[in-house]
This record gives sequence, C-alpha cells and structure tokens, in this order.
Amino acid sequence: MVESVGAVRTTTVRTQDAPPLLSATLPVRAAAAWRQLRLPDWLTLALSYLTLTLLLRALLIGNPVIHIDEQFYLLVGDRMLHGAVPYVDIWDRKPIGLFLLFELFHLFPGDGVVTYQLAGVLSTVATAMVIERLSREIAPRAGAWQAGFAYILFMPVFNCVLGQAPVFFNLPVALAAWAVVDTLKRLEDPQLLWRGAGIMALVGIAMQIKYTVVFEGVAFGALLLGRAYADVWSWKKLGAAAVLWIGAALAPTALALGIYGAMGHAGAFMQANFFSIMSRQSDGEAWWRLTKEMLTLAPFWLAIFHAPRHLAMTGGSYPRARHVLRAWGVAAFAGFLAFGTWYDHYVGPLLAPLCILAAPALGRQIRSEKWYARFMLGLGAIGGVVVPAYQFYHHGTLGDVEHATSLIRAELGDGCFYMNEGDPVLYQTTNACLATSYIFPTHLAGAVESRSLGIDVEDEMRRIMARRPSVVMVGVKPLSRPANQSSRALLMRLLDRDYETYATVAIGTRNFRLYRLKPVQPEIAPRHAADR
Repeated sequence: MVESVGAVRTTTVRTQDAPPLLSATLPVRAAAAWRQLRLPDWLTLALSYLTLTLLLRALLIGNPVIHIDEQFYLLVGDRMLHGAVPYVDIWDRKPIGLFLLFELFHLFPGDGVVTYQLAGVLSTVATAMVIERLSREIAPRAGAWQAGFAYILFMPVFNCVLGQAPVFFNLPVALAAWAVVDTLKRLEDPQLLWRGAGIMALVGIAMQIKYTVVFEGVAFGALLLGRAYADVWSWKKLGAAAVLWIGAALAPTALALGIYGAMGHAGAFMQANFFSIMSRQSDGEAWWRLTKEMLTLAPFWLAIFHAPRHLAMTGGSYPRARHVLRAWGVAAFAGFLAFGTWYDHYVGPLLAPLCILAAPALGRQIRSEKWYARFMLGLGAIGGVVVPAYQFYHHGTLGDVEHATSLIRAELGDGCFYMNEGDPVLYQTTNACLATSYIFPTHLAGAVESRSLGIDVEDEMRRIMARRPSVVMVGVKPLSRPANQSSRALLMRLLDRDYETYATVAIGTRNFRLYRLKPVQPEIAPRHAADR
C-alpha cells in the first residue's frame, strides 16, 4: 500500500500473519518475508515464546542439580514407581499431585531429568500464551505480547526455571482466571453453574500441586457467586452453587485423603499435608528475602500503580476484566504472604497476574512512555540470564554428579546411603536404599523443620546410624541455614566412632565428605599360660 502525505511518500507492508509487536517493529523486507510464512497468529506467538524460553534455559537443560526441590520431586516420582508411598516411606508436605506429575515424567522414554525440564518449558510457554490472551482484555496487543514475554523473563529471576511447582500450577490457575473473565461476560448464562464447577475443578487440580492456590480459589469462587447474584439467582440456588463449586475445588484433595485412609495412612497424610506447616520455624532471613523480592518487583509496581496515575490506560477488548485480574493478584499476594517464609520461588504465583496487570503500561507507543517496558524487560532479561548462570556455577553440573555417584558406588555395596546434606539426585543415580523416610536434607540437618516432622530428630538420627548405612554424606560446613546443631553434633560423634572419611567431593561450590564404615578389627584370642 502506498500513501502520500504532502511531499512525503511512505510504503507500508501489511503483515497480518505476524504478531502485532513484530508487525510494528520489523523492517519492511523482514515483515514481508514473515508474511510469506503464513503462520497462524497463535503459532507465531507460541514459537516466539518458545524460542525465548529455550534461550534463557538452554544452559540448564539436562543438568540434574538446578534446584534441590526439583531433584527431590523427581526422586520421589521414581521411588513411587517402585512402590514407595509418599508421607509414609518418604516424608514431605507437598501435595500428592506434584509427586504424581513427576512420576508421570518417568514413564516417558529417555532421561527423566530432561523430560521434566522440557515439560517445564512447555508449561511456561503455554502459561505465557494464556497471559497474552488475558492481557488483550485490558491492553493493546503489543502490551499483551510483552506481558507474556515478561513472564518468561522473570520466572528464572525467582528460581522458577524448569521444575519448581509454580512452573506447572500457574497454568491451570491462569486458565481458570481466563474462564472466569469469559464467564463474567455472559449475562444470565444457563451454563453458569457447570462453567463454575469446571473453573473450580481447575483450581482443585492446581491445589494438588501447591495448596496455597486455595487463596486464588476463594477469589474466583467469590467472583462467580457475584455473577450469579447479578443474574438474580435465589439464595437457595446460590447456596447450592457454592456447595458444588467448593466441592469441585476440594474433590482432588478429598480423593487423595480417601485413598490414604483406605490404606490406613490418613494420619500420615494429614500430618504431612496440613499439620506440619503450623510448626515450621523461621530461619531468621525471611524479612530480608521479602525486602529483596519486593524491590526486584519494582518494575511491576511502577507499571501497575504509577503508570495509571500519569497515563491514560486505554485499549483492550474488555476493560472490566481488570476487576477479575486485580482480585486474582490480591489473592495470589495473600497466598504468598500467608506462611511467612517468603522463599524466592514463592513469588512465582504472583508473576502471572502481575504481568497481565502491567500490560497496559508495557504497550505504550509514545517514546517518553516506553520506559516502563524498557525497565521491566531490561531488568528481567538481566536477571533471567544472571540467575541461571549463578545456579550453574553454584549448584554444579552433570559431571559433578557423575563423579560423586562413582565415589559413592565404590563403597556402597548392598548397603544403604544416607545423605545428611547434599543433592537428592544422588539417591537416584546410585539407586541406593534409603536409611530414613526423611531424605530431604534440611528436614534433619536444618533447624527450620525440627518441630514440624512429628518425630524427635535426634532419635531419628540414632535410628539411621543404627542401620549402619554403607556410605554417609555430610557437608564440610553446615549448609542448612540455620543448621540443627544438636543433630549435627550427634551425627559427627557417631561418625567418629563407627566411620572413617574416604573422600571429599565438590558439587558446584559446595564441598562434602564421604564416610564409610571402619573395617572390623579381628578379635585377638588371649594367650594361655601353656603358650608362654
């Protein structure tokens, strides 16, 4: 198309098949070449997000020691395939759905580590696409595209790289939010009751990956009831709908509890999943973590709270969706604050609603207003590269794990392996039997969980060492912050008595000692008088 404005003649190439942001920024020839590909918009969007996700995470794919949590989930999934029962044979407080997900990853051919990591990539891309779609309700398409972009950049900043729980449960929560927005558009919808049940079922699935999703579930349920009230439902029908929707959200958890009850382990299920969190102690660093996290989120606070006061927030197909998105953001923030530990990956659930709410500011086209997007995406790009690089340096590599595995196997024989501190993946690579149900290192080595396990930690340490594991792994310096000094002192006394150090191994920047049983000294028979 050729246009003349006064003496200025301009040429524009139509690029319907390219994403809006690319259409606005590509050179003419590149835009024309893109057009020739004739890709659907959704596929173009998916490929752009997939490319960015792979670029930021390429360094870590195949590395089994990205994060201790991911190692542990994969280990539990592997042991479940061989008959282990979570909360009974292996203790943790994560919902059973998370372990079932990682068990599923082991059913695919190939390396389970790569499988879960590629699943994490696909889940991240899918979530970014839902974020982009929701952002279009309140922002121009360029801002919506950048909102998904920001999600991909900032997830690694908060250590949600490939396999942390938010990588997976953010997707069903985002889908539920999208469905709530769509439902609120439908006046007097005869299918509202069942749409609401489906939405809350998505929440229930997400809750079986992380229980804090209950906060988002409450918000979505309240919005659905508000829609029903506006449709002049009777109080009786509202009450029945509330019961149905709550039941749909709680059904997966109730099913899990019922199965454990049938096995005779309802008490173990309840203690691990619900009671233990009430006894977890602070590590003394929570407020410092919270401060750092809130400062790192500064670009979002500026885009969400500062920009609307100075700019006209226009665009989007359904501006009233802001009410849903704000409720989602407040609920996610409440879930983040609720338990007070504020580990970095706990920020993960906040990123989806924050990216959407920031989209109107990200889509600004006036030069002086583009700094919101530049600040957010620039900081996200830096953090999205630096944090994975630090993990690679600090946590170690596949080569480190293989070296440690060979040292452990050399002395393991048919005995068990007890890792007081270290990487849970070593239980999997050595295929060693477990000396205890409390195999996540900080459960016995750290002070934070000492009162939440439902046992006496020192008694458990004595029981472990009474089993005489063939190999014991201990950090050269305590790695848990804060360390359980009494259990460590007890362990070191028992090691001094019955074990000897046979190797020191480094995994990343961390150093560990490996202990083996002392050789049994043959008894010397007493000499008789006749032999003298």
